[in-house]
Amino acid sequence: MKILISNDDGYLAPGITTLASALTSIAEVIVVAPEKDRSGSSNSLSLGQPLSVRRSENNGFYFVNGTPSDCVHIALTGLLNFQPDLIVSGINQGGNMADDILYSGTVAAATEGFLFGISSIAFSQVQRGWAELESAVIVAQRIVEQRFRYLSDPYLLNVNIPNLPHDQLRPAVATRLGRRNESKDSIHYKDVCGNDIYRIGLPGTPRDASKGTDFYAVAKNHVSITPLHTDLTCKIQLDALRKDLL
Repeated sequence: MKILISNDDGYLAPGITTLASALTSIAEVIVVAPEKDRSGSSNSLSLGQPLSVRRSENNGFYFVNGTPSDCVHIALTGLLNFQPDLIVSGINQGGNMADDILYSGTVAAATEGFLFGISSIAFSQVQRGWAELESAVIVAQRIVEQRFRYLSDPYLLNVNIPNLPHDQLRPAVATRLGRRNESKDSIHYKDVCGNDIYRIGLPGTPRDASKGTDFYAVAKNHVSITPLHTDLTCKIQLDALRKDLL
């Protein structure tokens, strides 16, 4: 099996280096990841600038001065001379649940692979700080090895792993996305020259963390696996709009 790995924390992040090392025991692995942290970059592509691709002397990873989507796109359309069997993104530092997936560079890297018709999985630890990373890597490797024979191919999976020792993790469960409340207010201050400066505020608290959601699962120490798709069409509104346009 050939696996392409990317992330949004950068090619030197512990999550990607540890995961890549583990997956080499079961597959041929190539890493193409951002040069630096590109968290929150979503599915953006760098259309207005050329992208450089370099290879690290330390670990052989390729790194790109662009976004996670850039990395996967360049890998699949020019850098690699083969098509991977699977694309893996992560392991991310911090959870990507509910509305987070719309902003997440980790999920975006997996989504880019899915758009090319390749099954893709995004992995995230629920809390920041890399605590219990080895446990998360064990989970990720087992999910990669699993054959999801009941899923249509290609599939796009979003996996969130609680930061717990492996023997304290409860079994993986299939979940739907929860929902967050609105984000907190932006943080406003002035720089030394008196100019207005704003920072994006904290994400909203969970609004829908009911049973069956990713929020609920990780709160109960389960690994959450959510199948995603890229069709954003609102079917209900579409039917209503068709009636209005008659």
